[in-house]
Amino acid sequence: MSNITPNWFASVMGTGIVANAAATLPLQFPGLRPAATLVWAAATLLLVVLSVATVVHWVRFRQTARGHHSHAVMAHFYGAPPMALLTVGAGTLLLGKDVIGEPAAVTVDAALWTVGTVLGLLSAVAIPYLTFTRHEVSEDSAFGGWLMPVVPPMVSAATGALLLPFIPEGQARLTMMLACYGMFGLSLVASLIIITLIWSRLARHKIGAVAMVPTLWIVLGPLGQSITAVNLLGGNAHLVVDPSWAHALELFGVIYGVPVLGFALLWGALAVAITVRTARQGLPFALTWWSFTFPVGTCVTGVTGLALHTGAIALDALAVVLYVGLVAAWGIVAVRTFHGAIIRGTLLAPPQPA
Repeated sequence: MSNITPNWFASVMGTGIVANAAATLPLQFPGLRPAATLVWAAATLLLVVLSVATVVHWVRFRQTARGHHSHAVMAHFYGAPPMALLTVGAGTLLLGKDVIGEPAAVTVDAALWTVGTVLGLLSAVAIPYLTFTRHEVSEDSAFGGWLMPVVPPMVSAATGALLLPFIPEGQARLTMMLACYGMFGLSLVASLIIITLIWSRLARHKIGAVAMVPTLWIVLGPLGQSITAVNLLGGNAHLVVDPSWAHALELFGVIYGVPVLGFALLWGALAVAITVRTARQGLPFALTWWSFTFPVGTCVTGVTGLALHTGAIALDALAVVLYVGLVAAWGIVAVRTFHGAIIRGTLLAPPQPA
């Protein structure tokens, strides 16, 4: 426990999204929901364990813990803890209500959403500030991890939409919906800027460090999560605004989502090609492999939302195919993480200087 880094919370994100995506998957078969509930429980337990371990780490190894924010790479992964809270919270509402009841599930989700949103907004400001003022950044520094601190507000927008039916009618519900759309825009614009920098870095400086190749998949995160957010918000807009506005917001989810899905599929194809090329030359395992999970999961939930609002069978099929890939990736990464953390202990080594 001498070095619990914030990127460990990516394992909670990756595990939680497997459960959450299953809850709304177009193809539901016997045993899927109970299995998804078990995965949600595992993600919840993992969140508790990592949270306690982080507190202990800050108490016993304060100097090491304080050094994470000054590390030009590790600092960006402070976006992982708030997204872990938001993911588990959403899973509690979607699946955990079968275990603890809906009133308790709503209470837990509201608490996790509030804490996750506050921490996410802080990361969206603090980490870019450190990058702009303290971290040493070169022309080839941009990588997928730069998205981590600015994506949490997008996750808040998507998971906040799930809470809309449980918020009192009137100004409270309207404020929540507007806040979610605001966080959607905050994260979207910041993500587009960073994705452009990543594309530029790849074109000018090529792939770079092998260990960072999996982080290319993080680009799918804000893309898939933004599609999820606008479709969930559009689907629940009738609870907040008049029918004409609700219909317009639901249409916006499709008008925005389909083109962005097209780019997500393009980036996914590029990420697959680069990953396969790198793997042939040697791709050592690291916690960055969790980038193969949560971003793909957001694409599953995004495509599911589009399928619901369009009725397109092709999108139903695509969501299922992506989910199968997500489960396969999660299984591989989870086993490798257990081996690296428990069996060998190499994943708990302090980060190297940036």
